Amino acid sequence: MSQPPGEPEQPPSPYEPPSYGQPYGGQSQHPQWGQQPPPYPPQPPYGQYGPPGEPPRPRGTNVLAVLSLVFAFVFAPAGIVLGHLAKRQIRQTGEEGDQLATWGLILSYVFTVLGLLACCGWIGLAWWANSDNGNYR
Repeated sequence: MSQPPGEPEQPPSPYEPPSYGQPYGGQSQHPQWGQQPPPYPPQPPYGQYGPPGEPPRPRGTNVLAVLSLVFAFVFAPAGIVLGHLAKRQIRQTGEEGDQLATWGLILSYVFTVLGLLACCGWIGLAWWANSDNGNYR
């Protein structure tokens, strides 16, 4: 679009397509002849994606560790099994929750021992109550 002489140049309308050879906005994005394009950053060698070492650890908490702690209060023998399974999974996968599994194991063992002692005491009390201290008629 040409303008009559003497009038100030107006910016292109956003509704008109740019003229051929000029990108929208009027400035060329290509370097001029004789100029070098900007250098690219150096590429890493093929096959290397970062420093060697441990793979990144997943940040999630192991579900079996949480269940071990819950089942310590609900059904302690199941808490023992879940705690040991959680410890093994945590060693293999690197998940979080090792302390939860440890506390689940500790509480499960304590509640299991207390439950066994209570059962043995109840059986002993029942046996003692049925004995007549050696008095037979």
